[in-house]
Amino acid sequence: MIPDAQVLALFMAAALALNVTPGPDMLYVAARSTSEGRRAGILSAFAIATGTLVHIASVALGLTALLAAVPVAYEVLRWAGAAYLVYLGIRALRSGPAATSSAPPPASSWIVFRQGVLTNVLNPKVALFFLAFLPQFVDPARGSVVGQVVFLGLLFNTSGTIVNVAVALGASEAAARLRRSTGLQNVARKVTGGIFILLGLRLAFGGRGSS
Repeated sequence: MIPDAQVLALFMAAALALNVTPGPDMLYVAARSTSEGRRAGILSAFAIATGTLVHIASVALGLTALLAAVPVAYEVLRWAGAAYLVYLGIRALRSGPAATSSAPPPASSWIVFRQGVLTNVLNPKVALFFLAFLPQFVDPARGSVVGQVVFLGLLFNTSGTIVNVAVALGASEAAARLRRSTGLQNVARKVTGGIFILLGLRLAFGGRGSS
């Protein structure tokens, strides 16, 4: 079920290169970390990982192939994901300015985690990416195709989660230093809202090929 060592090494090199390349997931984690701190950033990284598990299962079960074959289903999911991201962005922009003496409490862990999972699951481009990427490293002669897809998907997800947690730690630390200056917390919130809106617009109008 496990690919041979050469194929596995090639897969891990490709996975690491893809995971360290800035993309929507990394930007989402960075935005959360910047505006809400390390806890929210790390939770978002694990939320993205949870959403990725859904995409891996979809590839293994053939649901993603159905999504690729039915344009209407793809479009519905794409616009739902875009609308959700834009909604998060507008909500961040419309939230009141942080008071210096009594800042509003951060979002609960469940809300942060839920939003991260939905952001990832509602992006059909992630599903199509896995559909195109994982089968390239699958060898039917080595056993269960489904098992190999799941194994490779979990490796990719683990690598991506490590990278996203590192991004969360770095972005939250940098933001904590900047927030010591007056007004920068409000700027961070507006930047976060802007990033969410841009990600939503990118998902809506970026075409099927870009992830």
